Amino acid sequence: QVQLVESGGGLVEAGGSLRLSCAASGIISGVNVMGWYRQAPGKQRGLVALIGSGGVRNDADSVKDRFTLSRDNAKNTVYLQMNSLKSEDTAVYYCNIRLVQRGSAYWGQGTQVTVTS
Repeated sequence: QVQLVESGGGLVEAGGSLRLSCAASGIISGVNVMGWYRQAPGKQRGLVALIGSGGVRNDADSVKDRFTLSRDNAKNTVYLQMNSLKSEDTAVYYCNIRLVQRGSAYWGQGTQVTVTS
């Protein structure tokens, strides 16, 4: 079993910044992909950014040049630095880890990000 603990959400004005963190614990071995998805009210959950254990990243077009996802493999932790936030970034942000060899995936409990204009 894998547990994900998220932190860093909150309320910020448009143009501001926030940093989300997600730490994974449990049996984590082999290739994995960690990252963030988000879900705004009335919308489906969608990709924000992912990063593989080898460092390859996949960012949604809507956040490129504003959000930066990084990871510390020694701590099994990913960090999402969010700059130039917009009201449309308001959502619940969910951390996700996919264990490639095991074919399993886990979600965090979600953290609210609210951007006021």
